Amino acid sequence: MVDLVSQYNNIKQEVNAAVIDVMSTGNFIGGPIVASFENHLCEYLNVKHVISCANGTDALQIALMSLGLEKGDEVIIPAFTYVATAEIIGLLGLTPVMVDVDERSFNITAELVEKAITLKTRAIVPVHLYGQSSDMEDIMSLAKKHNLYVVEDNAQAIGADYIFRDGTIKKTGTIGDIGCTSFFPSKNLGCYGDGGAMFTNNDELAAKLKMIANHGQAKKYHHSVIGVNSRLDAIQAVVLDIKLAKLNEYSSARQKLAAGYDRAFKEITEVKLPYRKLNSSHVFHQYTLQISEGRRDDLKQFLADNSIPSMIYYPIPLYKQEAYKNNFEGDSLLITEQLCSSVLSLPIHTEMNDEIHRYIINKVLEFFTIKTKS
Repeated sequence: MVDLVSQYNNIKQEVNAAVIDVMSTGNFIGGPIVASFENHLCEYLNVKHVISCANGTDALQIALMSLGLEKGDEVIIPAFTYVATAEIIGLLGLTPVMVDVDERSFNITAELVEKAITLKTRAIVPVHLYGQSSDMEDIMSLAKKHNLYVVEDNAQAIGADYIFRDGTIKKTGTIGDIGCTSFFPSKNLGCYGDGGAMFTNNDELAAKLKMIANHGQAKKYHHSVIGVNSRLDAIQAVVLDIKLAKLNEYSSARQKLAAGYDRAFKEITEVKLPYRKLNSSHVFHQYTLQISEGRRDDLKQFLADNSIPSMIYYPIPLYKQEAYKNNFEGDSLLITEQLCSSVLSLPIHTEMNDEIHRYIINKVLEFFTIKTKS
């Protein structure tokens, strides 16, 4: 699904030199190297504070810990997302409230969220799935109306732009009270291990996030709150700094590949292409099709038989996972169920050449031609 080796080979000299420089300093955790990356990411996102941490799941946990929520408080999340979004809510003794998503964008909407708000609701976690923003302007208005926090899960959409109705443009992850991201190697901005970060324009929240990520201390050996140990190491920071300078280039490469897929597949009646929202750019962490008529699994197998990887993100609604069955009452969420049975993501990465791209396209076309003739 990604080609991290080829990506590394293209930046090998820069990365190797930077890593060796880190080794020579002896500053492996935190310090000026990590601070430099955080500052550069602040500039890129146009946000006041970036607080790095050990991984994206930690980022979500620390963000929710900073809000002063109490056990039993409800946090609204999409039912169609990766488990980490719900996992942290459960670990903190909060209650995940899972809502359906929009069929076209795969993201929650203010309308869907509002139906789930109760007197116990304290926060909303929009997930910018596959590389495209949720409708943040309406979600923020709803949150203000009900006095709710908004924590953006931006692990799949770093670099994406959200356009407000007045023409203002902001990067995803910088609109809510806190934004969170993962630097897992396969992400659009990924390191060579684990890493994550939180973003905020709120000075008070930034101070809390820093404290919690560092054992609850703002001053060494003075622990003001219960915290965790979640830090980005300097080797990962220099890798991320090099890649950050190329992030727009990486996004453009993904967008070009996605456009090529679109042109090739637009006439296939059994295929629904990724939706392009007018108020959000799409950085295509995943290129995800919806395959109708129950053909998704057959296509996946056909591609595998032809040495083409593909992935189902995600095959099971969160509320049907064994760990979360007790957190959901009521009828099944129809769009989530439909997406779990129809989505299929094709390879898309910054180093994909025309030959590989064309091979994948031709095999998808071949599958549907075969199916049409049978």
